[in-house]
Amino acid sequence: MNARPTPSAEALDRLRAIVGPQGFLDQAGDVEPFLTDHRKLYRGATPLVLRPDSTDQVAAILRLCNESGIGVVPVGGNTSYCGGATPSADGSQIVISLSRMRRVRAVDPLNYTMVVEAGCVLAQAQAAASEVGRLFPLSLGSEGSCQIGGNLSTNAGGTAVLRYGMMRDLVLGLEVVLPDGRILDSLSSLRKDNTGYDLRDLFIGAEGTLGIITAAVCKLFSRPASILTAILAIPEPAAAVKLLSRLRVASCDCVSTFELMPRLALDMVLKNISDTTDPFDTRYNWYVLLEIGSGGYDTGLHESIEAELSKAMDEGLIANAALASSDAQREKFWRLRESIPEGQRREGASIKHDISVSSSELPRFIVEGSDAIQQIAPEARIVAYGHLGDGNLHFNASQPTQGDAASFEALAPRINRAVHDLVARYGGSFSAEHGIGQLKRGELQRYKNPVALSVMKSIKHALDPKGIMNPGKVL
Repeated sequence: MNARPTPSAEALDRLRAIVGPQGFLDQAGDVEPFLTDHRKLYRGATPLVLRPDSTDQVAAILRLCNESGIGVVPVGGNTSYCGGATPSADGSQIVISLSRMRRVRAVDPLNYTMVVEAGCVLAQAQAAASEVGRLFPLSLGSEGSCQIGGNLSTNAGGTAVLRYGMMRDLVLGLEVVLPDGRILDSLSSLRKDNTGYDLRDLFIGAEGTLGIITAAVCKLFSRPASILTAILAIPEPAAAVKLLSRLRVASCDCVSTFELMPRLALDMVLKNISDTTDPFDTRYNWYVLLEIGSGGYDTGLHESIEAELSKAMDEGLIANAALASSDAQREKFWRLRESIPEGQRREGASIKHDISVSSSELPRFIVEGSDAIQQIAPEARIVAYGHLGDGNLHFNASQPTQGDAASFEALAPRINRAVHDLVARYGGSFSAEHGIGQLKRGELQRYKNPVALSVMKSIKHALDPKGIMNPGKVL
């Protein structure tokens, strides 16, 4: 990345004028929250944080920055795991926060769509859908703070991908401000439109490197009339894969959540997180958090699923099962799953991997990946958990109980290479849902298909020839 000059005082004054007195932050204490990423891996500097309240203001900002060659870093809820929304340390880039652009512009329950602005917090979007009896199914641990624009820019996944897909699958149209300030208005609510290239998909998952998403048409779904939530104890991950296949058939693909959790992860949660309890009196090696929603009529779905679970238990695919009998118990089950990252954090240093391979190969990958890590760090504790239904695991290693963090973290480059090389041999992905940001640019260069990488660079140059958009991220 070429060094950029610090923006001139004149340019900064012109940027302030675009958004008005309420639309910028330039005092050290006010700017501070925008300088460090969520995981505290990166720290940057900026002379100015802009908080536009309209698409026209975003367009005016980018037009000026493009003319002046000023780097722009868009930020949503700052929940990125890869440093994708942190400015560089040299203070040459400005930050644009869309937190004031949080309106729900329209909701159409009959068309099963809503139009939301990029600064809308995910929980707010979920609530807007619920108010009209609909469901916006994206669900993340950070849903109380992450924003729709960030969800789109990282193509967020979460716990319901198995049934509803990634964020890319939940959007029909976008409004995007291009690097030169032009507004691409593609806020279409059509489900069928074959009029040329699908430009929408260029910006979803681009991490703000091609433009700034300012609004989106999101798909809505029918709300399940009832939900079966269960924690299942299983003998091994291979049993989980077989069980998922059977439950998908039995429910006619109504399984929305199928989360794999090892005993070690549960132990970390029970030890470190208050108000958590073991779902069983007996310890088991592996667990699955299962959720299936049924429609508005009594279809007998729950009865058929319970019968399938009973049959699977008789065949040894399930060692024990606990079904939530109330909303409170359902929340307790979910608390166990959602507290794993914090439970692991309190156990010391961890080396994290966001990998995906085909679901059918995950059991074999867990064995081979664990062996690869422990050849480098024999006492490392493997915490392999996550979205088995869509092939995505958070394949993490925690420092040994008697080890020190610094020595363990020094092994990260070797462990990362071993895990990611194995993922490549499986034809998988080293970044299933967390994106590239700053953290994984080198991995992208190493593992991405060279032709695909060349096309990505061509697109970047075509849309952003001056390279002002989120410099130093992805490419």
